[in-house]
Amino acid sequence: MSVSPAVVIGAGLVGASVGCALSKAGHRVHLEDRNASHAQVAAGIGAGTTAPADPDEVVLVVVAVPPAALAGVIIDALTRFGQATVTDVGSVKAGVLNALWDSGGDVTRYVGSHPMAGSQFSGPLTARADLFTDRTWVITPHRKSSASATSTVGDLVAVCGAHAVIMDVDVHDSAVARVSHLPHLMSVLMAGHLNEVPTDQLQLAGQGLRDVTRIAGSDPGLWEQILGANSAAVLPELRAVQRQLDTLIAAIESDGTTGARSHLERGVAGTRRIPGKHGAAPVQYRQLVVEIPDAPGSLSRLFADVAEAGVNVEDLSIQHDPDRQIGYLALAVAPDQAEVLITRMATAGWAIGDADPSGDRPS
Repeated sequence: MSVSPAVVIGAGLVGASVGCALSKAGHRVHLEDRNASHAQVAAGIGAGTTAPADPDEVVLVVVAVPPAALAGVIIDALTRFGQATVTDVGSVKAGVLNALWDSGGDVTRYVGSHPMAGSQFSGPLTARADLFTDRTWVITPHRKSSASATSTVGDLVAVCGAHAVIMDVDVHDSAVARVSHLPHLMSVLMAGHLNEVPTDQLQLAGQGLRDVTRIAGSDPGLWEQILGANSAAVLPELRAVQRQLDTLIAAIESDGTTGARSHLERGVAGTRRIPGKHGAAPVQYRQLVVEIPDAPGSLSRLFADVAEAGVNVEDLSIQHDPDRQIGYLALAVAPDQAEVLITRMATAGWAIGDADPSGDRPS
């Protein structure tokens, strides 16, 4: 595939993970970062080399810098690497493209893209080659993008093991406002509310609270830039939630808990619309929980027993008991395989049961 040699500018989580994926596939990657130590760390984990690239040889440039710096770095990359396709992995596209139009540069070699993968962590030490495996990666060509540049970005997505989706720039920005930026803000609001909760009451927190607030731990500086760049798309979504919150408050005030039922059912319906693995139709997995002793070798023994059962685990998470030296491993499995797993694990001596709807402990 025509992606080598490549230059990755920005050696944080996503940039370094791109480098790791390309390097693992045998492609030559050159790393750049304004913080030289980040590039060196990324090179140390196999993301590429910090040696300068020959500008005339570079086939692809991947720009993975914070949103506020994207346009300037892309314009510079189009100038420095005069034969290369340039893409970026930013989460907002319209503002960047507008800046490129105004620059007067050769925008035919620019094709935006956005891998729908990441975490609340940052920095090259958190990077890994499989970050994008089986994830959606949006490609956003514009009206002047050349066919060859779009094809090269498609090759990048394929090498990284992701699934390419072609999308208009403005449609992309509206979509991520709904499925990424708004959920982040909901998590932030919930996590921020915890500052008002007494410490002794927080001891009652289960996995549900951790799930809701997990992404709120992301870098505030980065998210300030994302929200500023996509405010036009985010604000209508926030106002829609505000209206729903107002009706929920009114319902509970007038009818007590029964007034909330329509909202609860609406929430269940919404969860059932979330696509399953590889973009397949949603599947309602059965959530099982296994109690694990906090001792060396417990997880490996448990996974070995799961493997012997021949059951495919679709997802998993671990919750630790704050008062006892045990943990709870939640396993999501297809409903028709759940009883097989329960029987096998119980025979092997594990305490297993269905998850408590309020958390990951067995009900």
